[in-house]
Formats: sequence, structure tokens, C-alpha cells
Amino acid sequence: MLDVKKPCDEDLRQAALDYHALPKLGKLATVLTTPADDQRDLSLTYSPGVAEPVREIAQNPELAYSYTGKGNQVAVISNGTAILGLGNLGAMASKPVMEGKALLFKRFADINAIDIEVDTEDSERFIDAVALIANSFGGINLEDIRAPECFDIEAELIKRCEVPVFHDDQHGTAIVSLAGLLNALEIQGKQLDKAKIVFLGAGAAAIASCDLLMAAGAPHDNILMLDSKGVIHTGRQGLGVYKQRFAVETTARTLDDAIAGADVFVGLSGPNLLSPEQLLKMADKPIVFAGSNPDPEIRPEVALATRSDVLIATGRSDYPNQVNNVLGFPFIFRGALDVRAAVINTEMKMAAVKALCEITKEAVPDSVVASYGGKPLAFGRDYILPKPTVPRLLSRVSAAVARAAVDSGAAHLPYPAHYPL
Repeated sequence: MLDVKKPCDEDLRQAALDYHALPKLGKLATVLTTPADDQRDLSLTYSPGVAEPVREIAQNPELAYSYTGKGNQVAVISNGTAILGLGNLGAMASKPVMEGKALLFKRFADINAIDIEVDTEDSERFIDAVALIANSFGGINLEDIRAPECFDIEAELIKRCEVPVFHDDQHGTAIVSLAGLLNALEIQGKQLDKAKIVFLGAGAAAIASCDLLMAAGAPHDNILMLDSKGVIHTGRQGLGVYKQRFAVETTARTLDDAIAGADVFVGLSGPNLLSPEQLLKMADKPIVFAGSNPDPEIRPEVALATRSDVLIATGRSDYPNQVNNVLGFPFIFRGALDVRAAVINTEMKMAAVKALCEITKEAVPDSVVASYGGKPLAFGRDYILPKPTVPRLLSRVSAAVARAAVDSGAAHLPYPAHYPL
């Protein structure tokens, strides 16, 4: 049974509890954007003045973008069935995570976000609940919803909602991972269309990552995906529709089989599942993305002690090469909101990937270097993705997403004049 109270570090545990409780409860608050100081202000903000924008919006619902904060507001929604690496702990237990996600939207992209926890494991009820409130917001960020339900939930909500719906566990992970992987392949002298790639894990993040990898040019048959029963191959019975898409004809059945000669290992599974012996079986200059949090599939110090030619990334901030969704979702939504995109499509995702790749290769501002201890940061084996505090992420990734939305026909507004050309 999962011990949800088990701390990885007692000092960190207490610091985290204090952070979420002090000096005020939670991490979010409502801030007024207009004055409410005298009788006239109150008559404008509520009755009778508020009737005027009400009448305008009733005649033309699009004017909600002109007279309310809808265009800069995102709902962060979960049912708590797949919280971080902790599993199904329920909707209320997901609230600190959803509040944290809302904080990151505001911190990195100045987007007002609010957390909503929907207390049901029934997909249809969840879909109905979200669909009924979705158009109150400029976009919907789904989070911590277990697979395979998350695929159907997102697909149905995209159909039913007029605003972009984005499951970050799927697409945020896929976008940032692909950017890091493309840079890692370049550093290690490998090509995506020739690389043999092994995925350990077949959940939401793995499936979305494979989809985006193939959109970028990775051949289907060069990818081996493993779930808890082993390699997903064409001879296996009982595969669901989502896993079936990644079945390949192969004699490999276990991770030991699959890892032999692999160029890339992507772990989205659990701690300590890639052994040093298995790492030694990989091709020259291997790439390891050990994404399990807080404990990766193999620790970087173990991997580097096993072979010096490995390039390794994790989801942790205390090692180089953190694969962190915060590099994606705030800026992707910023670009989507600024052109009032109806969806976040593949073109927009790939634009974000390209922008992340390019930014990594540019000089890192001194202020960012100083905030990370003063150690030089430059494109290479210990720096395959930008740090989240690199200022140009906001302008460049958002602009790339907005441009792709306009060019692909997903936008309702033109490319903003204040964005870079």
C-alpha cells in the first residue's frame, strides 16, 4: 500500500508544509484590478452599472473578452486520480498541486489561473462538469488525471469546448521532453530518424511523448514501449486502443531485451528500474531521460559512474538537465490566449519545441547563472534545456506558439503587434 506520508527528507517535508500554510493559507489570492473606493465605483462595479456589459455580452458573447478577465484566465482542473507520482489520492488531495500550477501560470506568464477539483472518477460526469464551466475561462489546463481515461476526457472536451483544452501531463511533458531529446541527440551526434528509443512506461506522458516524437520524424518501428507486463508487441493480446498504436513486431519481451543497443531510454515509470547492467547494454553515447519523480529510474551519479559517455536528464531540480513542464505550459497558454486560439494543435506544440531548442543554444543571462550558483551554463551535456527563469522564454515561446496558431488557422485574432516578428 502506498505510504502517502513517507517523506523523502524530513527538513524538506516540514519546509513544504510550512510553505503551503504560511504566512497565509494556500498560494493564491484574489486581487482587485479596478478601484472600489467610493459610491460611484460601487455603482459601476455592481448594480446598476454592471448591467451595461451584461447587455452587451448577451447580444454578443465574444464581448466577454472585452468586459471581463476571461481572455487572461485559465482553469486548472483535476479529479486527483493520478497526483504526481503518488497515484489516486482523490480530488481534494490534488488541490495543493493545482494551486501550485496556478501559481506558476501567474509567475511565469502573468496568466490568472484558478484551481478546480472535480470530485468524481466517472469520466462522463467529469466531462460534463468541465464542459459546463469551460467557457467562463480563456483555456482549460487538465492535470493529474489517470490513463487511459485522460485520453478520452481530453478528446471529448476539445470537441465540446470553445476554448483550448490541454492535458499538461500528456502534452507539456511531450513538448519539453522532445526539445530536450532533440538537443541531446545533437550533442551526442545522433539522428532522430535513426535512433533506437525505449520507453519504460505506457501512461499518458509516454503515449503523448511518442506521438510527438513521431510527428517530429521518429519512425514508429524504432520505438519500443514497455508497460508493467513488458514490451508492447504485435503478438500481445488484450492491448487497449492507445497502447495498440505502439505495438511493433519484435522478439524483445523484457527491458533487458529492449535496452540492448538502444540509443535513448525514456523512463516515465518508477524508481530504480534501469540497472547499471542494462545501461551498459545501450549503444555508444547513450541518452537517458529518467523521468520518475522524486526518485528516477537511475540516479545520475550511478549512471555516470557506470559509463562516462552517457547524457542523463531527470525531472529533479537538484541535477543538471531537469525536464520540467514549467518550460512549456505557461508560455504555450500565453501564446494561445493572445491570439484567442480555439485549440492547441500539433503545429503549436512543435513551434514550442523549436523555440525551446533554439533558446537553449543562446547565451544564458548573468542573472540566471548567478541564481543557479554561478556555475557557467552553456549548451552541452549538462545543459540541454533552458532554466525556467530565462526571461526570453516568455516572449519567444509564446510568440512561436501564437504564430503557429495564426498560420495553422487555429487563431481568432491576428498575430499581436507587440510580439517579435
